[in-house]
Amino acid sequence: MAEPTLAGIFGNSATQTATQLVISKTDLATVGLTASATNTPESLLAAIIALAQLTLSQSNYEINLDQSVIINDSIDSLTTRNNTTYRQKTKIIEFFKLDTSNNFDPDDY
Repeated sequence: MAEPTLAGIFGNSATQTATQLVISKTDLATVGLTASATNTPESLLAAIIALAQLTLSQSNYEINLDQSVIINDSIDSLTTRNNTTYRQKTKIIEFFKLDTSNNFDPDDY
């Protein structure tokens, strides 16, 4: 198989140039984001991770030797902060590369 595509990870409208990555909020709506001019950076990051997870799954990794990133759900838990209970949603992002260095370099993936 081939390397996961830009559209597969960031949505059908995603484009890139040498200096920009453009992700359409419309594409992020497929994972629950309500697009507005005031979306929080955290909600945008959460939507990007959720959308990417659809392509960068464990099952896709097992059949695609060119995929080097996996996003998995972990166990939900409850946590308390300032006497308020919150649900903690954990997603695990794993990066795989040949064992040539122990540094994290985005260009390796």
